[in-house]
Amino acid sequence: MPGGVDSVRVGAVDCGTNSIRLLVAEGIPGEAGLTDVTREMRIIRLGEGVDGTGRLSDGALSRCRTALTDYTATMAELGVQSVRMVATSATRDARNKDEFFGMTAEVLGKHFPGAQAEVISGQTEAELTFAGGVSDLSPADGPFVVTDLGGGSTEIVVGELVGGEVRLLGARSLDIGCVRITERVLHSDPPTAAEIVEARAVIAAALAEAGDVPVGRAARWVGVAGTFTTLSALAQELGEYDPERIHSSVIPLERMREVCGGLVVSTVAERRALGPMHPGRADVIGGGAIVVQALCDEMFERAGLSELTVSEKDILDGIAMSVLARLAG
Repeated sequence: MPGGVDSVRVGAVDCGTNSIRLLVAEGIPGEAGLTDVTREMRIIRLGEGVDGTGRLSDGALSRCRTALTDYTATMAELGVQSVRMVATSATRDARNKDEFFGMTAEVLGKHFPGAQAEVISGQTEAELTFAGGVSDLSPADGPFVVTDLGGGSTEIVVGELVGGEVRLLGARSLDIGCVRITERVLHSDPPTAAEIVEARAVIAAALAEAGDVPVGRAARWVGVAGTFTTLSALAQELGEYDPERIHSSVIPLERMREVCGGLVVSTVAERRALGPMHPGRADVIGGGAIVVQALCDEMFERAGLSELTVSEKDILDGIAMSVLARLAG
């Protein structure tokens, strides 16, 4: 049961192209701050093949159902009172997305009537990503540029915190992510030089679409989600994934480039052997590393930023914060 008289427990589920994640957190409606009760992550590869076929595969839907069934049971056991599930890039692109949403309504509805996954607008996604990513940072260190590198897309959001409220200065969602780049271009193990050149060209074209995002106004670059957190662990030469060492870590861009360069030319087996590497991320993190290299070279160093702050907090935390705010009325 919740720990305080006025506290409530909320559930947040973020279903992306590569992974599905759960956060159960506790807080008091109308007050800032959430305390984690549990976090879980599973690689389900929901977006597997979507870039080529335009459909969510039966296998991907089955993996998602299994994970969501377990998450729903966990939320019920922990006394969650309200839940919000957000689905991102893969479901936006799929022709059979109605099948996915029907499944989520069926599974979540067993314990939380009326709940189902929702595809949020780009503006809402930017707000939630930013709010979660900077939730443990001082507003005085802003403005911030938050980058969420997912499986199917990458969000770049510039904003600041004013009086506890998020004020966005610009945002863009780009159709580049670790799974999408890998499936589209990086077919060899390890990738060939020609594939790497092609991937860089695709990424550069996508980044050009973000030319209107005012990254030059940002005082700090914040990277969120699994690619960035794994890169931080590798940059720190951690023997295993350690969220406490990763959260709020600061990595010089030169060190980030070095780590990314090694991952890009390594085999999947070599990546999988790295202590902090999740097995389900090893085959696609090379694509993510090329995206990060391009961000360092083409966008953030040019904006005068020389280091990257990596946060374990991201859109999942923003979703949970939104549920608590909704309960406050």
